[in-house]
Amino acid sequence: MTLPLMPKATAVWLVENTALTFQQIADFCGLHELEVQAIADGEVAAGMQGWDPVGNGQLTREEIARCEADPALRLKLVKANIPLPQAKGKGPRYTPISRRQDKPNAIAWLIRTHPELSDAQVSKLIGTTKPTIEKIRDRSHPETQNIKPQHPVTLGLCTQVELDSALARAQKNRAPNAPRTDFEEEGAY
Repeated sequence: MTLPLMPKATAVWLVENTALTFQQIADFCGLHELEVQAIADGEVAAGMQGWDPVGNGQLTREEIARCEADPALRLKLVKANIPLPQAKGKGPRYTPISRRQDKPNAIAWLIRTHPELSDAQVSKLIGTTKPTIEKIRDRSHPETQNIKPQHPVTLGLCTQVELDSALARAQKNRAPNAPRTDFEEEGAY
């Protein structure tokens, strides 16, 4: 069951402004009946400003009147007819400054361990550019001497779920009898 926003403040308003039973208010707000009774006695939520569920569109006056007439009925939240915002796709991946020097290590590990990943997949996983991947692959990167392949998940550059899904896509896209590339046979890094 969906609860109203700010349940205690809503209960305070319902206690002060309606003739609903404590049980009806408790069921609507997700509180215990004794807690609603304590709110009415002023023992709980003393000084709390009530929050009008009618004014904010969670209840209607007709619903309150219907439930006041019959104590056996329960209040129901009004269905919101406001369109909910849609989640946008993930934006660019942010890597903290302290983790940026680890990117070449993660790229080297991915190139060595999972050559089936495309440059675009590696770029998306690690949050780097294709030219950087190429420089690491052909050993022209400025830090080539200091690169030590490390798992990108342990470095915190991607999650295991992201890595597994990228590997699954790469395996699906790879032909079953595809020959290994020169880099895979060479065993660089």
